[in-house]
Amino acid sequence: MAGDNRTERPTPKRRAEARKKGQTAKSTDLAGAIVLIVGLIAISTTGAAVASGAASAMREFFGEIANPASVTSSSGLHAIVSSCLSIVVRAVAPIAGACVAAGVLANLAQVGWRPSLQPLTPSFSRLNPAAGAKNVFGPRIAFETAKALAKVGVVGTVAAMALIPQISHVGAGVGTTPGALGALAGSSMLSIALRSGVAYLVIGAIDYAWRRRRYERDLRMTRQEVKDEARQYSLAPEVRSAMRRRALQIARSRMMAAVPKADVVVVNPTHFAVALLYDGTRTAPEVLAKGQDLVAAQIRRIAEENDVPIVSDPPLARSLHASVEIGGIVPEELWQAVAQVLAFVYRLAGRRRAAA
Repeated sequence: MAGDNRTERPTPKRRAEARKKGQTAKSTDLAGAIVLIVGLIAISTTGAAVASGAASAMREFFGEIANPASVTSSSGLHAIVSSCLSIVVRAVAPIAGACVAAGVLANLAQVGWRPSLQPLTPSFSRLNPAAGAKNVFGPRIAFETAKALAKVGVVGTVAAMALIPQISHVGAGVGTTPGALGALAGSSMLSIALRSGVAYLVIGAIDYAWRRRRYERDLRMTRQEVKDEARQYSLAPEVRSAMRRRALQIARSRMMAAVPKADVVVVNPTHFAVALLYDGTRTAPEVLAKGQDLVAAQIRRIAEENDVPIVSDPPLARSLHASVEIGGIVPEELWQAVAQVLAFVYRLAGRRRAAA
């Protein structure tokens, strides 16, 4: 039901926090489609250079093979491999560079340039079986499955529609030269690939729009969250600091006012003090107040003024101060030690009443 109340658009702070965690609206299909189309365009513009480079590499390779002295020596083999590789790299480098640049720009256009290492940090919450089952059987996996089927169906249909008209022109290649036949086949394949790439681009754009919508929906806030954020960040830093100090003073005053109700104050003579109360209404004694150094000294002073027993037990005082918050109950592993302290206090109180 909490998600139904998230009707407000996310604030810039909410967006910045999500961005810091690596949460962005990004479609890998859209980036892949852009890379595919740019790669096809690069091939169409540099195809002649690639074919020429491949032919040059083959001619040089077979020319060197015709010379047995070059082939049988290590230096000759190294020269042949180096020459062929350099020709291939020069022919393929423009296409690879265009694809890499298109991939980088496509991702930057979607999410911008704000790198974050937080998504790489290990998180045990990602191992939660419930969350994993929700991702596997939830509506998102249904959308991903439908999208995968749509990609195969749409791209396959577009490719088939582009390929069928080419079948009737197969006979036109009979009797042509190898160069002309290769140009004809390359042109046909490039046309089919471009049409499939455009279909893939449309699917990627739809996927990005859906992910953007889902991202905005997940970031929505409740009206109370918007009000709290505006109240917190509309004040000057000095005012916020003063409010925090005032709240701390009020909490400390309430804590000190509860010390006279305590059954015992367990202290480390100079550093820690913890006030405990056990009235039988809770399963274990409750921590009414705790403090260190100056706060501990004030707790001891108030306890002395109100005849609250003070027991020196440094290990217990340190453990209680470190493990229990104010208003919390003593953890089970400290029950025995606290029970011994309370028993001592109750025996001491009984002797005093008997003496009186």
